[in-house]
Amino acid sequence: MTLSSPSVNRRTLPLLDTDVLRMFVAIADSGSFTQAARQVYRTPSALSMQVKRLEETLGQALFVREARRVRLTPEGEVLLSYGRRLLKLNEEAVTQFLAPPLEGTVCFGTPDDVGSRILPRVLAQFARSHPAVQVNVVVGRSVDMVELLAQEELDLILLTAGYDALTEERGEIVHSEPLVWAGLEGGSAVRRSPLPLALANHGCAWRSMALSALDQQGLPYRIAYSSENCTAQEAALLSDLAVAPFPHSMVRSPLRKLGAESGLPTLGDYQIMMIRRAGAGAASEALAGHVKDAFQALR
Repeated sequence: MTLSSPSVNRRTLPLLDTDVLRMFVAIADSGSFTQAARQVYRTPSALSMQVKRLEETLGQALFVREARRVRLTPEGEVLLSYGRRLLKLNEEAVTQFLAPPLEGTVCFGTPDDVGSRILPRVLAQFARSHPAVQVNVVVGRSVDMVELLAQEELDLILLTAGYDALTEERGEIVHSEPLVWAGLEGGSAVRRSPLPLALANHGCAWRSMALSALDQQGLPYRIAYSSENCTAQEAALLSDLAVAPFPHSMVRSPLRKLGAESGLPTLGDYQIMMIRRAGAGAASEALAGHVKDAFQALR
């Protein structure tokens, strides 16, 4: 799907205003003209008028207006992707010329399952925006990330929410998605009893959510495969040795989501949290912003 036609004379194409794009993204994220208006300090009627003009400019309906909220049309989804990228590129360009250059070192910690999905893109974009900042990355268990942050050896960490109440008070939720059961397409592991599981060790939120759900339903299970590394857990699934709780976005062919027909309990949503070290500095805050943007782009 595309918002433009090859027959359009490119020399006459209109330019998209960044302020209007910012309003559009705010509406898309909040699902409400009223909430978005508060964020961008405009009235809902002003936003509605800007969106109407934008739709006329592009010749496409961008939102479906419902009773209590608005949602994007397929064309709106396409524009949202472009809008985020254009706003980010605009920010990088302005930062390059107007913002004082950031220098120093940021120490960033993340579990393997969390960082692998966003880390390459985040580090590449951050290096372009802030070439004088050195980023050191530590990949490990959530429990180790929290300890290193407490010792001030890390400036910024990601971990799965639910680690402990004290940690959650200091953190900020940056991503949420369903946790689902995954197994090999056409595999037999899901039909075995006791149910063979591939899990991380104690302290993993996915493990706790899965075992709690199985216990509540009274399903017998055994830990057939233990590893802190998601790639190793995925290998157990690909070999049809076990099933495992995985974020929905990580279930890729030949693995599949095991639905209600499997008889397995639902697991609910899991959340990713970001925690900053107090006083870590401007470079750390800038990297935190890039991390949040990367997760937002996954939605």
